[in-house]
Amino acid sequence: MLAPRSRSARTTGVLVSVAAVSTGMIGSTPARAVTGPDAAAGAYTSVAQLNIGDRPSPRACTAVLVDERWLATAASCFATTPGEQVPAGKPAVKSTATLSDGRIIEVVELLPRTDRDLTLARLATPATAIASVKRATTATDAGATLTAAGFGRTRAEWVPGKLHTGAFTVDSTEATTLAITGKGTDALCKGDTGGPLVNASGELVAINSRSWQGGCLGTPVTETRTGAVSVRIDDLDDWIQQARALTPGWKAETLVQAGNTLYQGIRLADGSWTGFTDVQARLGDIGGVRTAAAAGIDGDTHVVVVGNDGRIRHARRTADGRWGGYGDVGAVAGVLRNVTQVSTVSIGGDLHVVAVADARLFHAVRHANGDWTGFGDVTSVLGSPGTITSVATASAGGRLHIAAVSGGKAFHASRGSDGNWAGWGDIGQVAGPIAPLTSVTMAGVGDNVHFIIATDQGARQHHAIRFGDGTWQPFRELSGLLGNVQTTSLGAASVAGELQLAVLTPDNRLLHTVRHADGNWAPPLPVATRGITGTFGSIAITGTL
Repeated sequence: MLAPRSRSARTTGVLVSVAAVSTGMIGSTPARAVTGPDAAAGAYTSVAQLNIGDRPSPRACTAVLVDERWLATAASCFATTPGEQVPAGKPAVKSTATLSDGRIIEVVELLPRTDRDLTLARLATPATAIASVKRATTATDAGATLTAAGFGRTRAEWVPGKLHTGAFTVDSTEATTLAITGKGTDALCKGDTGGPLVNASGELVAINSRSWQGGCLGTPVTETRTGAVSVRIDDLDDWIQQARALTPGWKAETLVQAGNTLYQGIRLADGSWTGFTDVQARLGDIGGVRTAAAAGIDGDTHVVVVGNDGRIRHARRTADGRWGGYGDVGAVAGVLRNVTQVSTVSIGGDLHVVAVADARLFHAVRHANGDWTGFGDVTSVLGSPGTITSVATASAGGRLHIAAVSGGKAFHASRGSDGNWAGWGDIGQVAGPIAPLTSVTMAGVGDNVHFIIATDQGARQHHAIRFGDGTWQPFRELSGLLGNVQTTSLGAASVAGELQLAVLTPDNRLLHTVRHADGNWAPPLPVATRGITGTFGSIAITGTL
């Protein structure tokens, strides 16, 4: 909690009450600057100076970039009344961050914690060309030496105008805090609240909160204690990742059906992932999820599920991370019987849903205004290629593309914007003969449609392309890419003009790879599936902005 102060004198900050001194407790108001040496040129470029409010009572703190759009700092910096919980949303007073390159950017949103003195602060524009701080993901042991950085006053200067650093020893580690003590005469002073505490590897472990300020300019000479309290951030990786996922920009929304429920995780543009959250816990229990599909429309994620009761439901996660409730698709598009699978894709603002029911294909559209067409029997229009066991959808060139599996073969059809269908073609006849396949996924990248299939009970995977002019690149086996891996489910999506592929394996692993625009594949990487319980069933992936 920061008391008002004059910007010219920088007199607000941590105040230690007589009672706190007499009982040996650190005051509840925050500490605010490091009395150590100036930071080396080019070091700690992720650290920013916060200016909160205008004259006559501005406040100043320190913060650190954890993303080009997000700063981590002390929530108490933004409290209008000491000790109050800072609400989420726009700061109560105008607040700006001065970056290491001199840019001044307004803080437009706060995302505070309720369990510790910590908030994320969103910048109005991205802090491009400045690397964010690396984050530690394990607790720091007592006895470790850490470095604090801040813009607060020093032993000799009220307004130093430059970043200082200091060395601190960890006294103890609690669930949400670290107790630290300055080495030698190093201390946290007014202006250092919200600054980073980093380990020897330069990883962020905590955010500075409050201090005794022993030796700081303006502190009574009788106060010599240099102890401080910092709030841990090493255990909040997923919280930060979820916040970063709210930032506009391409990302891959991923759904994993496991056990009896559905989990959602996000791959960010830098290749990092959030953890996975239980969708049913957000939307309500529908008695279990059998399978699911996803499609992105701008920043929203549309999810279509088949429940254990065989009914198809639709839900939407908006760009701000909020979920709407499940809607019963059967109630607006007609009830299908014996539904075994759904696939969905967006074309413009419309959501196309294709379902396998009674071994036949049905198609419906949810328009941008929320209205649904009824399910139409695709096989009654195109004829049936046989007993359909699996289906995938993609959008390319403004057309809806469908791949259906029947009798171990894959068949392709498409639908134009005028609603007319082009009939079935045997993909094996144009992309090369393949062994009986068990599953298929597909994605449209530009005008081209990419097909990935699994054969030999998932032991082999193959990739082919149908180009916009109707010609094909034959299937090529992906064993050189994925290695000797058996897959139980495949999911593909177009994300930022590239093909992303995610696969599940029988031993509950999730692997992910990217086919870049130049045709080269990135090495597949395992994805941490924290948050998921139960045996993996199916996967779906889609791109959103």
